[in-house]
Amino acid sequence: MTEELFADVGRGIELCYTETGDPAGRPLLLVMGLGQQLIAWPDGFVDLLASRGFRVITFDNRDAGRSTHAGYRPPPLMAILRNRIPADAYNLGDLGQDTVGLLDALGLESVHIAGVSMGGMIAQTVAARFPQRVRTLTSIMSTTGARKVGRPALSTWIKMGGQPPRSRDEAVARAVRMFRHIGSHGFPFDEESLRARAGAAWDRDRSPAGLGRQLTAIFASGDRTDEVRRITVPTLVVHGDRDRMVHPSGGRVTHQAIAGSRLVTIPGLGHDCPAGVWPRLVDLIDEHAQDSTHAPA
Repeated sequence: MTEELFADVGRGIELCYTETGDPAGRPLLLVMGLGQQLIAWPDGFVDLLASRGFRVITFDNRDAGRSTHAGYRPPPLMAILRNRIPADAYNLGDLGQDTVGLLDALGLESVHIAGVSMGGMIAQTVAARFPQRVRTLTSIMSTTGARKVGRPALSTWIKMGGQPPRSRDEAVARAVRMFRHIGSHGFPFDEESLRARAGAAWDRDRSPAGLGRQLTAIFASGDRTDEVRRITVPTLVVHGDRDRMVHPSGGRVTHQAIAGSRLVTIPGLGHDCPAGVWPRLVDLIDEHAQDSTHAPA
């Protein structure tokens, strides 16, 4: 099992992180999505990236896993959707600053960065505001916050509602229901692995309010299209055509906003990372890193 370490990233935030691969390898920071922990990155996927010469860094965003959790109570889902944001809520810019703080703590001047879903939004924010810290950006199943695009299906919003799980068994069952819905219908569904990760996630963090605070951060950030247009680092945009969490239109508007970016649509891919897509996704990230100038903008 990879050792979990902790870094003080400033402003009272501590992030839990792991490293896999050659310490002298190309640094690749993986940023996870809404309510997900660093263990949501499948071990096999991380190992494949490490085998390509990457020094792979994964971490828990604030309010997830073993990283610092905020103290305020998140608003109800309907209040978030109506943009009733508490004054003390953080936003994606704060999560981006956490990410840069982690790079500082690790002594990394610049990295390749890949983020999924909300993690893609955080990675976009870092690339836009701190371009000197980013060698390449890979935005996966994400969006710009533009209205009417990249939004969850109504059926997905319904499944996101309801009471949070009260036990490990409930948490596992909820994860299975959700990922059967938003997962990749074009690839085999590995329920056994999902159950193991969901159980481990419950063991690491039983604070359901964290997901609500992260969702609030997304809505607090609004439409980020103008900021995303300022991204100049080499950018790869990856999306599936079966995504019920972030509609494929989110990938298209991201690509359209970033000059010179490349858009790759993977048939059958939903809002997860099934084993069947690992080789393709690793190839894309590796080729993108090699095709770039290997230097920050």
